[in-house]
Amino acid sequence: MTSETTNLPTSEQIRRAPKVLLHDHLDGGLRPGTVVDLARETGYAGLPETDPEKLGIWFREAADSGSLERYLETFAHTCAVMQTRQALTRVAAECAEDLAADGVVYAEVRYAPEQHLEAGLTLEEVVEAVNDGFREGERRAKANGHRIRVGALLTAMRHAARALEIAELANRYRDFGVVGFDIAGAEAGYPPTRHLDAFEYLKRENNHFTIHAGEAFGLPSIWQALQWCGADRLGHGVRIIDDIEVDDDGSVRLGRLASYVRDKRIPLEMCPTSNLQTGAADSYAQHPIGLLRRLQFRLTVNTDNRLMSGTNMSREFEHLVKTFRYTLDDMQWFTVNAMKSAFIPFDERLAMINDVIKPEYAALRAEWLFRHAGTTPAVNSGYDAV
Repeated sequence: MTSETTNLPTSEQIRRAPKVLLHDHLDGGLRPGTVVDLARETGYAGLPETDPEKLGIWFREAADSGSLERYLETFAHTCAVMQTRQALTRVAAECAEDLAADGVVYAEVRYAPEQHLEAGLTLEEVVEAVNDGFREGERRAKANGHRIRVGALLTAMRHAARALEIAELANRYRDFGVVGFDIAGAEAGYPPTRHLDAFEYLKRENNHFTIHAGEAFGLPSIWQALQWCGADRLGHGVRIIDDIEVDDDGSVRLGRLASYVRDKRIPLEMCPTSNLQTGAADSYAQHPIGLLRRLQFRLTVNTDNRLMSGTNMSREFEHLVKTFRYTLDDMQWFTVNAMKSAFIPFDERLAMINDVIKPEYAALRAEWLFRHAGTTPAVNSGYDAV
């Protein structure tokens, strides 16, 4: 990495750079105008604002409480307007469109089917509506000159008792747009081991799953997710920093859990802006992603909830570039990490890395070379590391 300002990507380059998103909630990424439209169409009268601009501001401010529990309350409004097939298909299509316009070439978007049954849809109808929406969004993106592939992650709520049912649902649709499984919701009091039957089932079926762990709760949540449940990835995992000691002289010591996570190359789905909102980090500069990047953990950059955080992938990278002076090499490192960690077949991941991600970053670096001829070149930051 380098501290030379001229080596840093511009906002426009960040937007055009190919990006891979592994942790994004469908019900956390609606357009404010869509929330207003759907509330009017469905008769939902609970919105705190009916002006789209003011509603967008309300969501961001309500999510800035520093509490995960308060943050999660905002989803009552988005879920309330996502109870019909038409609404789910529209939201999913717009999600794919918005991500593609931001330079995302591959995304895994998660949602909890059990939260969309109030108007009489079945679990299967929810999944099929969302899948149809993603395919429509992919087609619209292509028509607008963008490329994206979207896979769905089916989420079970950790405070409920439907995890096995949702895991079976994910397995039935694994060849029809669903790429894996997740559990989400408040961590405290709801450890992942409550849903061991679901995880054991998925392992028997050779299916993939990630687990929200180490966000609002500490190391025990991460340990259980890995050693009891067998998670392929960690949703957030930011509290792994609690198992790392940094001395005054800068020397670093990893505890056994942190060493295991790094040694096993377990992907961490980092969501910097969301972590600030829920109190998992105090500032971008103090976010563990800086230290974990230097220690070569398998890190990925994500949005979590674009509506509540007022963010997208470009904004997340802009914050990191400004804070840690990350270059295009660093952005490629994060992006390749994410693509390596996706829940699609190996040959498809490899093709995306070699045929899309690396060539497009090379083109962006070539732009920089011609634009800044004669300046000090950026130091290769090791984006091909394991």
